[in-house]
Amino acid sequence: MSSVEEALLLKPPPSTVVCHRAAAEAVAAACHHDGCPGCAMDRRKESLGGRIPIRELSFVSATTLAASLPITCLFPFMYFMVRDFNVAKNEEDIGSYAGFLAASYMIGRATTSIFWGIAADRLGRKPVIAFSMLSVVLLQTLFGLSTKYWMAVAARLLLGSLNGILGPIKAYAIEVCQTEHQALGLSVVIFRATLRTLFANLRVVVLLKIVLYLQVNTAWGVGLVIGPGLGGYLAQPAEKYQRAFSKESIFGRFPYLLPCLVVSLFAAIVLLSCIWLPETIHKHKITEKDIKIVKALPSQQAHWDLPRKKSLLQNWPWMSTMASYCLFGLHETAYSEILSLWAVSDRKYGGLSFSSGDIGEVLAVAGASLLVYQLIIYHWVNKFLGPLISSRIASALSILVLATFPFMTYLSGSKLSFALYAATMTRSVLGITISTAMCLIQNNAVRQDQRGTANGISTTAMSFFKAVAPLGAGVLFSWAQKRQNATFFPGDQVVFLMLILVQLAGLTSTFEPFLVMPAAEECR
Repeated sequence: MSSVEEALLLKPPPSTVVCHRAAAEAVAAACHHDGCPGCAMDRRKESLGGRIPIRELSFVSATTLAASLPITCLFPFMYFMVRDFNVAKNEEDIGSYAGFLAASYMIGRATTSIFWGIAADRLGRKPVIAFSMLSVVLLQTLFGLSTKYWMAVAARLLLGSLNGILGPIKAYAIEVCQTEHQALGLSVVIFRATLRTLFANLRVVVLLKIVLYLQVNTAWGVGLVIGPGLGGYLAQPAEKYQRAFSKESIFGRFPYLLPCLVVSLFAAIVLLSCIWLPETIHKHKITEKDIKIVKALPSQQAHWDLPRKKSLLQNWPWMSTMASYCLFGLHETAYSEILSLWAVSDRKYGGLSFSSGDIGEVLAVAGASLLVYQLIIYHWVNKFLGPLISSRIASALSILVLATFPFMTYLSGSKLSFALYAATMTRSVLGITISTAMCLIQNNAVRQDQRGTANGISTTAMSFFKAVAPLGAGVLFSWAQKRQNATFFPGDQVVFLMLILVQLAGLTSTFEPFLVMPAAEECR
């Protein structure tokens, strides 16, 4: 590998592009088209003069928060919900049914993500985002009203099919940011573990301050953190908060409606805010004149801005990064489900006998640590290590952290709390480092008019893996609970062994020849 190729692979676009901004803006202004929302966004970015686009990232944070909440809000109460449906013949089989319930969302998303990506490229990002919010409002409420197992699965399946926001919002986060802020923009979208549970624990005044700061800097994972928090603390309110909710009330008859209703109400507010969401897609064709103008930019900036004239299926840098992204997505989803199932299962089956509130507290603390990391530390990690090196280091460290979980069953009291909180906090930080890095590399491997489709395809592939993950994790977990006396990796040990092997496969995929980066001549 040449030194130029290695620099592109290991480092993000260098900060020297800022020094060339004045010349680049004068040249690029010639390719702006009146009436084009994409060109209007480009002019908006130029007018910021290197400042962070706070207004645009506020829209991104609020929208991605609302879209991510439904994904994991069911994890803390999923075990109890399946139990209440009375579909499992015995306690050990609950994990299998819970796995299919969790997988139904990803199965639905896998079937339609390419369609939503193409729609976002042709119709614009804004219509797809608004429709996704509407689907969350309706179907998340329907899920909370489910009284049968098939109703819950159908609601999750439809929600995954109609909530096509993930691909378009990744493209949108890239398009509202200048090159030096793209890592921040994607961290806003990918931040997968921060406020899930924070809402349940913090005072209102402190929380509002955090949310205001968060709207500037972070949000997808905010929802993936708040989700389990809402599920853990608001599920079964008639049992937990008997003074406020009676068993004859609607929340007594539908014990899992309250967290779902909170998610739907927030999504409805965000749906209204989409009226002011600026469009970023270019409505004109890229001409040879535009390509020549981009080529006139400083070399490093031109590498990231020059349209790559190739089919997505022939874009091997993008294809190879997508493969790594899918492997890490498989691991992340399997880990999320196994952690919740393992923590709430009885100690006689190798679990911790936690309640939904207990696991909610664990996720809250993990989310708080992730919030600090995303707002303060990740920018520097990406700046000094680059996305690829940081993802490799995080993946290797994740293997070590995962190996500690099976031994926590021998602990109790403060020792268990310290070990579990430390491990989940560290694992959350490492996971978000990997996810953000992979998305940053992936989105910069394609040109803008392909970005929505590219993210749609990658979301479809990732959703397939994320659908397989809870299915496999649920079946594996149920099987592991039945072999507590086995000699070779008994009980939960074999579950975490499989997680380690998947993480190892993901780490291997970030090295050559599995990962291919843009050739050196593409940056000329």
